[in-house]
Amino acid sequence: MLITLETNKSLQEVRQKLEEVAKAKGFGVMAVHEVSNILQSKGVPIDYSCVIVEVCSPRHASQVLSVDPYFSTAMPCRIALFEKEGKTIISTISPSAMVNMFDKPEVSHIAEEVEKLMREIMEESIKA
Repeated sequence: MLITLETNKSLQEVRQKLEEVAKAKGFGVMAVHEVSNILQSKGVPIDYSCVIVEVCSPRHASQVLSVDPYFSTAMPCRIALFEKEGKTIISTISPSAMVNMFDKPEVSHIAEEVEKLMREIMEESIKA
């Protein structure tokens, strides 16, 4: 399941706000991938801007990794920003949906908490 929002704000404006809000909510910005620029430099461009921001909550990461190291395959959380039909789209895979793949119901409450925070980060990033 995807969590997806859209806005009339520019991609760069949303990206900057996203990084600020994520940090304010206790998430670290692990990496930013300028996907459209990378593809352009490799000679295989796409016709829209696309950026992926990787964020991680150290506290939550420690909790799930203490249960199962395979959770590291789904980390950090990735938030995609891209342009579509004149709008900026911000989207991520639901942490609750991701955790279901691991068949570890004892961490579902952690995934729900992370999902709530990710929604807040995304919503605050597109506010006017």
